[in-house]
Amino acid sequence: MSIVTKTGDGGTTALMYGRRVPKNHPRVEAYGAVDELNAALGLARATAGEDFVRENLLAIQKNLVVLMGELAVLPEDLPRYGKDGYSVVAPEMTAKLDVLVREIEAQEVSFKGWATPGATMNSAALDVARTVCRRAERRVCALQEAGELKNTGIIIYLNRLSDLLWLMARRVETKGDSIKKC
Repeated sequence: MSIVTKTGDGGTTALMYGRRVPKNHPRVEAYGAVDELNAALGLARATAGEDFVRENLLAIQKNLVVLMGELAVLPEDLPRYGKDGYSVVAPEMTAKLDVLVREIEAQEVSFKGWATPGATMNSAALDVARTVCRRAERRVCALQEAGELKNTGIIIYLNRLSDLLWLMARRVETKGDSIKKC
């Protein structure tokens, strides 16, 4: 089977369960922004000089696959999605981010005012991921405003994740990730 299906040549794309929508549909914009976030996190993970960052980013990337899957389902298909055994974003996922935030804050990460990205390759990659995360959050909020989002936990997860990414970048800078200095 080829990756080239030609089914999108007319400007539509498939959601779960064969439903088709325009490629600029708010739902596609939302999960597309999360897909970009996942790629940005992959770059941040690849440039990380320490296991703490790499391991936590990988776990987050796996959670984003769950999140994208849920976003790729129309509200009326969510019961079927759950019945088919697919996971959805749950409060426990956000709780894990909260634990990481507290852990990093306890490490006396230093920052004064707002940070200027670019002190290290990894902190810069984390800051790019943070800004992409904020965009994804805005796209999901637009989906909610359109009445197309049932699980508001997705917004909470993305909001917390952007905070965590900012802290991770400052942690990398504070620890002086000399392996990947710019």
